[in-house]
Amino acid sequence: MKSSLLVAAAATSCAHAFVTAPAASRPTVALNMGLFDGVKEAFGADGMGELDAERETPIDRWMGWNAKSTDSPSEAVGSKAPTNFIDSMDASNYVTASLAKPMGMVFEENDSEFGGIFVLEINEGSSAAADGTVRPGDQLVSVGGKKVSGLQFEEALGTIIDSTEESVKLVFFRGPAKFLYGPAGASQEWLDEFIKGGEKVEAA
Repeated sequence: MKSSLLVAAAATSCAHAFVTAPAASRPTVALNMGLFDGVKEAFGADGMGELDAERETPIDRWMGWNAKSTDSPSEAVGSKAPTNFIDSMDASNYVTASLAKPMGMVFEENDSEFGGIFVLEINEGSSAAADGTVRPGDQLVSVGGKKVSGLQFEEALGTIIDSTEESVKLVFFRGPAKFLYGPAGASQEWLDEFIKGGEKVEAA
């Protein structure tokens, strides 16, 4: 019975896929609609079924493929993948540097909707410049194993200032704030586990 439903759903979808459309939009219809629409109808409007929360990634949330909740239906965040998307739940998009103070980095606060701070510039002749790992635009994620992502400017920077270590370990996300925070950002559980893991990620 399930197979019959799936075939029927696919057949119905295919019929919709070839409905006459204006000439200018036909290439898009041909690319975006087809047999997979039958799968969407058979397994749910989003075509993905229910995602396990542990398997949900930033791109899932951005595309609206959220893990389902029994309390309320998830709303699609968008219909298209973001331009130049950088996955903040991919360890290869992070860099680690151990720097002596003064580090020679100038930090700036992100827009209030995100919080956290990023590297605005690096002073010539500084320990950060000599190390060569950190780049302008890198988002500060942790200081000495303490997560500072999302903190306000004074609190995040204060963590570096208050550190008594001779060489302070800093972890940065190499990407814009919109991909570290918000719908496309890494889950706090993933960040906690990543920071706790303490694996050094080399600069690309």
